Amino acid sequence: MQKNITVFGPGLMGSGISQLFASKGFKVTICARDSIEESYALESIKSNIKILIENGAEQPDLLEKTLGNITITRDRKQAVRDAYIVFECIPENMELKQDLFYELDCISSEETILATNTSVMSVTEIGARAKHKSRIIGTHFWNPPFLIPLVEVVKTAHVSDAVVQNTVDLLVQAGKHPVICKKDVPGFVANRLQHALWREAIAIIEQGIADPETVDEAIKYSFGIRLPVLGPIENADMIGLDLTLSIHDYIFKYLDSSTEPSMLLKDKVKKGELGFKTGKGFREWTAEEMQSSRKRLLEYLIKATKGLSN
Repeated sequence: MQKNITVFGPGLMGSGISQLFASKGFKVTICARDSIEESYALESIKSNIKILIENGAEQPDLLEKTLGNITITRDRKQAVRDAYIVFECIPENMELKQDLFYELDCISSEETILATNTSVMSVTEIGARAKHKSRIIGTHFWNPPFLIPLVEVVKTAHVSDAVVQNTVDLLVQAGKHPVICKKDVPGFVANRLQHALWREAIAIIEQGIADPETVDEAIKYSFGIRLPVLGPIENADMIGLDLTLSIHDYIFKYLDSSTEPSMLLKDKVKKGELGFKTGKGFREWTAEEMQSSRKRLLEYLIKATKGLSN
């Protein structure tokens, strides 16, 4: 059975998800609001694929094959007409998402899966106005979605087991690594873990324990190296839960446990020190350093996910 994919919101994530499925041979329909979104989607996909080809990760004919599987329309009814699944990637605005899911629930087949790519918002709340809640699910892709393997499949109290399994099966077919988040909680799984680390990292800087560069180096040159093959739970079992308990019993009282964002972070945002956006955040960045950082990350991800050697 041909599984047609529809994407609403062809921005950074929507374009990447469209590219992912189209490159795997799926027929993809992108629903754009205007010519600006249409142009962005196509140029983004072309740029991404050219980078993959230039780095030896894909064959030269991938661009033509991928674009051949993509259709762009501004007609919402047409976009969902034959959709097996719809991926929503519009801005993180609850009202906009609720409006869209209500409309999608009305105009699409009851068999169509409706998936939101929200990174933090409640999937249940997003689908609150829809009648057929059993087909609404969260599918949180990570940026860039055509490289990062993980997709968090977020269950609600309403979603059917069949929709969950069909979504997981589709993602596996597309070459992704889906994991199931059993509860619809803010941040799901990976963002909760990521920002717990960020909270402590910022607290260490704020408390004068180490400078920003040292914090990053301490992570990248220690446990960060083993994280791709050894997660924290496997690591705890490896060293022994008795030792893990002893360490936690001693150190937890010294770790940051604030439920509010860091005052240092708030102050920097207030002063307009926004990082790459302004050239200064926790560190100062030249244009060349920012370009180098982005290039280094992309090349690393290509090598790590495409099995390429140095």
